[in-house]
Amino acid sequence: ISTKRPRAGSVRAETRTNVAVLVPCYNEADTVARVVGDFREALPEARIVVCDNNSEDDTAAAARAAGAEVRRETLQGKGHAVRRMFADLDADVYVLVDGDATYHAPSAPAMVEMLLDRDLDMVVARRRAAVGEAYRPGHRFGNRLLSGAVRRLFGVAVRDVLSGYRVFSRRFVKSFPGQAEEFEIEAELTIHALGLRLPVGEMDTPYHPRPGGSQSKLNTWRDGFLISFAVVRLFAVERPFRLFMSLALAFFAAATVLFVPVLGEYLRTGLVPKLPSLVVSVGGYALAFACAIVGVVLQAVSIGRREAKRLAWLAQTSSRAVER
Repeated sequence: ISTKRPRAGSVRAETRTNVAVLVPCYNEADTVARVVGDFREALPEARIVVCDNNSEDDTAAAARAAGAEVRRETLQGKGHAVRRMFADLDADVYVLVDGDATYHAPSAPAMVEMLLDRDLDMVVARRRAAVGEAYRPGHRFGNRLLSGAVRRLFGVAVRDVLSGYRVFSRRFVKSFPGQAEEFEIEAELTIHALGLRLPVGEMDTPYHPRPGGSQSKLNTWRDGFLISFAVVRLFAVERPFRLFMSLALAFFAAATVLFVPVLGEYLRTGLVPKLPSLVVSVGGYALAFACAIVGVVLQAVSIGRREAKRLAWLAQTSSRAVER
């Protein structure tokens, strides 16, 4: 795709950027051809790659007929498909989109331009329902709840944490370790950007209902639980000091509530009539001390992991180098 980038002195020059559109798919034969065609029109020179994740219908054949390159991932789950494409494909800019024809392909050039012009590492498409039924109330509420939790826990300035439509720099993609298996991949992508303190942008885009005849793979309760569990796991990995010090303070406070009456009775009478309370309070203090030590140790491990990911990020060519 040809893009224009600003140079010093407000001079703009033509540059060429290799863009890859990545479409993870499972049983999307009814919609994948439309997705490929829409993104071919929006990004005519982009490489469009569909990753067939063990589809039981004609997804792969439909994608090939539409002109896409088809790859296969045998491990079931969107996270596995995304991780495989990130590992196998080389590009300067990556566009990740679902194969259900709900995302707005004409927004892709503006998202790519935003990434390049502002030297960002990720641009997230913030969904705005094009019609009322496009964004189901349960999914909208769950997304707001989880997005709010992620913002409070991690300080991420992204309002649509679960959006499946994103643009990435090569540096982001090649430094992303990826542990998610299913739809929690979106939360993991967002938290990866936070961990490395990468510049991130967000753009409002229309969000459409699924075309008639196609069926959503999302299960509100099951996937909501998986995503919530993934957020907690990532919080323990990325912010272990905060997590374990919070537990330490909770144990310390509970132990103190039990210990103060025992201490007061002992000072008045010299007796310890509530021996079980004393034992439990001592156990609480021990747990508080253990949690504090674990938090310190895991924080050191987390810093080491973050430094390794930062080095992997630095090893890749930046978007600025593309225009040279």
